Amino acid sequence: MKKFFKNKKILITGHSGFKGAWLSQILLNWEAEIVGISLRPNTKPNLFSILDLKNKTKNYFSDIRNFSKMKEIIEKERPEIVFHLAAQPIVRDSYDDPLKTHSTNVLGTANILQAIKETGCVKSAVIITTDKVYENKEWLYPYRENDALGGYDPYSASKAAADIVSTSYIQSFFNTKDYPKKNKTLIAIARAGNVIGGGDWGNYRLVPDIIRFVYEKNEPIIIRNPNSIRPWEHVLEPLSGYLLLAKGLYEGKKSLSGSWNFGPDDESFSSVKTLSKKSIEILERGSIRIKKDNSKHEATILKLDTSKAKSILKWKSTLNFQESLEFTFKWYRNYYNDSSNLIDFTNNQIEDFFKNNFIVNLEI
Repeated sequence: MKKFFKNKKILITGHSGFKGAWLSQILLNWEAEIVGISLRPNTKPNLFSILDLKNKTKNYFSDIRNFSKMKEIIEKERPEIVFHLAAQPIVRDSYDDPLKTHSTNVLGTANILQAIKETGCVKSAVIITTDKVYENKEWLYPYRENDALGGYDPYSASKAAADIVSTSYIQSFFNTKDYPKKNKTLIAIARAGNVIGGGDWGNYRLVPDIIRFVYEKNEPIIIRNPNSIRPWEHVLEPLSGYLLLAKGLYEGKKSLSGSWNFGPDDESFSSVKTLSKKSIEILERGSIRIKKDNSKHEATILKLDTSKAKSILKWKSTLNFQESLEFTFKWYRNYYNDSSNLIDFTNNQIEDFFKNNFIVNLEI
């Protein structure tokens, strides 16, 4: 993986966000050249600043809803690989501003795809959506890539629409039947579950909320939906899948075009209450107060079937639930106790994950 990505020019949209910052750091460690398109970080603190990525990447702080700007950047930079992560990612914010959510997630995705189409320089692109694209029937059955898409809340609906737009572009303009004679680009769609990890201070997300209550407010952790079950996975897990997809697409593996689920094994499907209790154990501080809030609809259960990624990509979730929590909350504990070595601490987690927990076997 290091050898493959070395010296590749890679565009990451949303590189100033939580997942984008982790992905940028991984690829910088592998000596890739990173170009980023994103809005400026909207939280203080934020991982982008902590890792000093502004001084390590080429930055375009621009709105993905501006097509002419997206095309101009891609045409100028000529990236070989694109990871599209930029989005309005918060379910509760989507209720407050549904138009911004839809325009960012749907039109923004279409703009990136159209810019890739018109410039013709990109060989491999991974479009990141979410597990919430599925028509959620609130059952124990894990959703497969060919299950119906839907979306109750504006965020889920916008990401499902972005997913459909991406599939349309694949079929209409980046069809594998025409590769490599008529088009030189292969594109995949990646759907991941509830991602956790150090450096996330986003609003209305469980782990950042826990951290704020424990370290900043010094108050009991308020949890709104204690019995909701989520597929918790450390951020490095889906990112490893995205990287595998990008590599395989670049190498011309047409079977990788299309949609993919990246989620944890069954033992990592856990309730909000359970995760909160375990976080307190790891942090060695904090308490819980349940304050139910049903004012805005959120799914109570959602599971992903990852058999496709396991059988074809040879990808698998390797950190169990406890390990994912320890990776996450030890990062925050280190930040609040001694923030001077956060870059080294982050890089050590990346190295430990890829060295000890992730085996690449891409035989497709």
